[in-house]
Amino acid sequence: MSDVAGIYAHESSYLDRYVQVGIAQGRVISVSFPETPDEGAEADHDLLNRIDAYLDGVEETFEDVQVALTVPTDQRKILESVREIPYGQDSSVAQLVRMTPGLDDGSDDDIRAVREALTENPAPLLIPDHRVRDGPGATPPAIVDKLRSIEGI
Repeated sequence: MSDVAGIYAHESSYLDRYVQVGIAQGRVISVSFPETPDEGAEADHDLLNRIDAYLDGVEETFEDVQVALTVPTDQRKILESVREIPYGQDSSVAQLVRMTPGLDDGSDDDIRAVREALTENPAPLLIPDHRVRDGPGATPPAIVDKLRSIEGI
C-alpha cells in the first residue's frame, strides 16, 4: 500500500452500506460507512477485499494496516490501545483507561478523554471502537451491532 492514495469504496450487503477508506501515502486516513460512496471512489483495493472477508466471518485483526492518526497525542495513545483489544473480545471504557499508558481509571478527566478519543476515531473497524461496549464511537450504532455479531461479542 506504500504508494497508494485515494478514496476506495465497496458495497457491503451485510452492512447494507458501503465501506469507504481514504488512503494517503500508503496509510489509512479514514474509514466510514456511507449509504453512497464519494464521487470518484474506486472499487478495487486489497484492504477492501480483506474487509469483505472479515464481514464474511474470516477472523482478521488488521494489525498490519498502517493508520495515519492525525489526532492529538493523548487521543493517539488511546486509539492505539483500542487496536490492542483482541478480535472476539470487548472492553469497557474503564478497562481501556487502564490499558492506556499514563491514564488513571479513577480520573474523570481520563475517562472523558477516552470517550472523546473514541468519538473522534478516524478509522473505525481498523481501530475497533465497536469492541468498547459502554463507550461512544465513530462506528454507527447499527454497524456496531453487526460487527460485534461477526466477532461473537
